[in-house]
Amino acid sequence: MPQTLEPSPQQIKEEKIYRKMGLTDEEFERAEKMLGRTPNYTETGLFSVMWSEHCSYKSSKPVLKRFPTEGKQVLQGPGEGAGIVDIGDNQAVVFKIESHNSPSAIEPYEGAATGVGGIVRDVFSMGARPIAAMNSLRFGELSSSRVRYLLEQAVAGIADYGNTLGVPTVGGEIQFDPSYESNPLVNAMVVGLLNHEDMQKGQAKGVGNTVMYVGSKTGRDGIHGATFSSSELSEAEDEERAAVQAGDPFTEKLLMDACLELIHSDALIGIQDMGAAGLTSSSAEMASKAGYGVEMDLDLVPQREENMTPYEMMLSESQERMLIVIKNGREQEIIDLFAKYDLEAVSIGHVTDDKMLRLFHKGAVVAEVPADALAEDAPVYHKKAEEPAYYREFQSMEQDVIHITDYQETLLKLLEQPTIASKQWVYEQFDHQVGLNTVVTPGSDAAVVRIPGKNKAIAISTDCNSRYIYLDPETGGKIAVAEAARNVVCSGAEPLAITDGLNFGSPDKPEIFWQIEKSAEGISAACRALNSPVISGNVSLYNEKGGKAIYPTPIIGMVGLISDLNHVTTQSFKAKGDLVYMIGETKQEFGGSELQKMVRGDISGKAPEIDLDKEVRRQKQLLEAIRSGLVSSAHDISEGGAAVALAECLFETDGLGAEITLPGDETTVLFSETQSRFIVSVKKENQAAFEQAVEDAQFIGEVTGNEELVIQNENKELLIKINSKSLEEAWKKAIPRLLNKV
Repeated sequence: MPQTLEPSPQQIKEEKIYRKMGLTDEEFERAEKMLGRTPNYTETGLFSVMWSEHCSYKSSKPVLKRFPTEGKQVLQGPGEGAGIVDIGDNQAVVFKIESHNSPSAIEPYEGAATGVGGIVRDVFSMGARPIAAMNSLRFGELSSSRVRYLLEQAVAGIADYGNTLGVPTVGGEIQFDPSYESNPLVNAMVVGLLNHEDMQKGQAKGVGNTVMYVGSKTGRDGIHGATFSSSELSEAEDEERAAVQAGDPFTEKLLMDACLELIHSDALIGIQDMGAAGLTSSSAEMASKAGYGVEMDLDLVPQREENMTPYEMMLSESQERMLIVIKNGREQEIIDLFAKYDLEAVSIGHVTDDKMLRLFHKGAVVAEVPADALAEDAPVYHKKAEEPAYYREFQSMEQDVIHITDYQETLLKLLEQPTIASKQWVYEQFDHQVGLNTVVTPGSDAAVVRIPGKNKAIAISTDCNSRYIYLDPETGGKIAVAEAARNVVCSGAEPLAITDGLNFGSPDKPEIFWQIEKSAEGISAACRALNSPVISGNVSLYNEKGGKAIYPTPIIGMVGLISDLNHVTTQSFKAKGDLVYMIGETKQEFGGSELQKMVRGDISGKAPEIDLDKEVRRQKQLLEAIRSGLVSSAHDISEGGAAVALAECLFETDGLGAEITLPGDETTVLFSETQSRFIVSVKKENQAAFEQAVEDAQFIGEVTGNEELVIQNENKELLIKINSKSLEEAWKKAIPRLLNKV
């Protein structure tokens, strides 16, 4: 491609070319003041990507400061590639969640695949070997052919990339709602394992030390990807398609293994992924964090295409690339190390003491910008927040009263709702056993992965019911954290910390910014109550198209520690004769529920209430009971209520059924989504000890050996009597049927 003449600084200013790059008039003036002159085209590009919402968090920083980020278990909080939490034995887990929403809306296969690749690099850049991947996905209704295409392609992209890398995809969640019709959400989470002494940071320090480029060559793919992900999707998909990168998992595997060997070299000073904003963000952030500067000669950057300009090289988001800083004089060792993996390692610059990011091209200085101006000193906005009219309307409503007459038919229909139905069609495409450490595979409350060589494991969960958050962001934020913790506790783990993927519409709309603020308040309150700080995360704003925003969707990724493999617990009932308990009372709460959506065709009213003191007490008591060997199975009650949870406890069992008596209003006790509740089963010999250990547990029935779910009311009137395999078949076939796969 021949080089085109770039506009002069005067043209950029007079013709307001910077606006097309995503900078406002005020931001361009700010950049001018920082430089003491008008920036040239390359420099304007640097400011535009680094000051984009995606890279700078300029709208969300004031909100993120509210999160609790510290705890005795936290070794690294927000600010690096990923967070790190101690798990004892000189070991730590590293984890983070990342979104790739806009790319996945345009090119779902590559968008989802490169989302996995990027978050894997974030984790191994910290010095950790990735041991597990999760995902959290949102799509419109499967009645739409476009949505079916997006789902199938996104799942294929996640599967192909993760399977090739050899990182097991061990679980996740998918919800379906019309609000995601034009804006699917693809959030990927990766967990890694390291020894304390192997922890790394993205830093460029030590004057004269060498800046090296490692990995794939730079091409023109993904240019302005960060800016593209910081604005509303437009109708011009062909133009946006150029901002989507293509990934190569085979190269990523080599890069991962090479970098994990590199971390043991005392020549290494710092390492960072070239993620959003590519070479610009990695160089500027590494220099700014360390208080140094960086000079780079762009002629030395490995290039996949001819005649690339400085602007293109700096803004490219080509995949599978890392920036490292090496002690001066040790370059050949690093070149030789990467050569073993058939990868390039090229010296492209050095660390300086003047805190500048200085770029050379063809012998001339083409950009000279203070590193802090691009990173730490990016603008921060305190957006206006305004309570939406719909929220006031919903809060003034009486609780929705739903009365069902055919409980059995309703249960079957709920099990066929895509958000509740089995996701086996999705997860069977993932290799979740590679590495042979997956103890609990997809389909239970949380995934469980063994720590190699130790008698312990970690439980991982991703959660967020965005309907609750739409109805009441603060309450919904609390519920998202609490449900993630419930899933982890049901697996026998103590919650450690969370990572969050904050997916919202435009922060420029006061009603949307109010959702962001309120949900952050709820998340913070729950994290404090559950002693689970926020150690990493990602913010994805402007998820809207044609002025219509998604439901507010702050995904919670939680990791918990199982201190003894004997404590690993799953949701399925285990043996005939075991006693069944419900922990917690049930209220008439249908706002945002699956039943309300199915019956009313929409959601409204108040979200379920949550009492964090009760939540914490019940979780602690249940976990202690599990650790004491008193619990055979545990499952949290969530979408669809107790009837759905009881049915799920019978799936994947060998000929088991259950006879259950539930007191109170039938529709409520079967289908309400009241929070802080669990279904557990207990051996008869443990009955007294269990009832003493868990104060809110109510005996509701017994596990049988006749493959039937039988539920009656307190007057012994039959509500549901159905073969458990019929329920399981309806649950398993729902999504394949909607995808025309059966």
